[in-house]
Amino acid sequence: MTFTEFSFDRRIGAGIKFCGYDTPTPIQGKAIPLILHGHDVLGLAQTGTGKTAAFALPILQKLLTTKSSKRGPRVLVLAPTRELAIQINDSFGALARKTGIRSNVVIGGVGMNPQIKAFDRSDVIVACPGRLVRLINRGAVDFKAIDTLVLDEADRMLDMGFLPDIKRVLACLPSKRQNLLFSATMPRSILTFAKRILVNPKKVEINTKSPVSTVKHVFYKTSDKGKGELLDDLLSRGEHQSMLIFTRTKYKAKNLSRKLSKTGYDTTFLQGNMSQNQREKALNGFREGQFSIMVATDIAARGIDCDRITHVINYDMPNTVETYTHRIGRTGRAGRLGCAISLVTQEDASQLRAIKRVMDVSIEQNPFGTPDVSSNKPRKKATASAQRPAKTAGQRRRRKPGRAQRSAA
Repeated sequence: MTFTEFSFDRRIGAGIKFCGYDTPTPIQGKAIPLILHGHDVLGLAQTGTGKTAAFALPILQKLLTTKSSKRGPRVLVLAPTRELAIQINDSFGALARKTGIRSNVVIGGVGMNPQIKAFDRSDVIVACPGRLVRLINRGAVDFKAIDTLVLDEADRMLDMGFLPDIKRVLACLPSKRQNLLFSATMPRSILTFAKRILVNPKKVEINTKSPVSTVKHVFYKTSDKGKGELLDDLLSRGEHQSMLIFTRTKYKAKNLSRKLSKTGYDTTFLQGNMSQNQREKALNGFREGQFSIMVATDIAARGIDCDRITHVINYDMPNTVETYTHRIGRTGRAGRLGCAISLVTQEDASQLRAIKRVMDVSIEQNPFGTPDVSSNKPRKKATASAQRPAKTAGQRRRRKPGRAQRSAA
């Protein structure tokens, strides 16, 4: 299959060529015809499989071939993070560069007035729910012309607590519209959510549970105190070209990044407390190769779109299989090879079992001589006390009264 089979307008074809797209990805090949025919669509595919173009291309075709008598944007795309919203907007801009179709982004961290004005001159609005609700509460925006709604990374929006904001937005939209919901995972909450907004939807599911074949999964058994030394050893091997390291907290992301920078690595970090300018500076530096390592939290890293990432390291293990899926989706993109490395402690045993069971991950055994995570006990350095002969049961029983007497005293 090629993109010519969809009979896109030649101006859209120019955008496809500009972006370097050759053949449709599986999610694009299945979703595009359904969207072109006006169906509501529930699209399920892992990160990095081309979901943005899967909805952007047919939406552009619709905008070029149909007219609206109402003034204002006709397409609203909701995304969970600023970075992802900017990425989606950039994709629309690149694909629509010859069409005259205009898109703008509505996100927090920047002034509201330019975003309010953007509603009057845009065909497509890509927004984060929180900022959009603030504009709604001010009575500053009008949705009467919206005929297409897209919710991208819907699972993450629910995880981040955006459901009340989404409901507020939905209440302002025309009831007659096409709804497209895309997600990398399919927990029960997504199915319930989809039933609320989709009308007789067509479901497109592309390998949401099996790991991406271009990603190698490696798990190291360690302790919280041993993570730093193990990370130093991994970095010293010099196998990475561009590495994304995930931590559980903002504080740890910032501190680990600074520690690696002092060690001599070109490192930056991304976390929620940064201003929009700081976030864009860090992201652009990482994408352009100024920094070879980025340390980030899950929420901040959601919108990172960089095909250069060769390694993803779970410095802290994710809490769910869905989060693991999102994290490793940052590497092995566009057919390139990638490596996902996880530092596993005893407290992470249940998460590891769930990942292995649900994703059917093939685990590399004893990588670089490191103990395999499937072993029951971590390998410890022998100490003098450990080398002493074990006491007999009788000896242990004779010591118990003495300890009890000392405790009582």
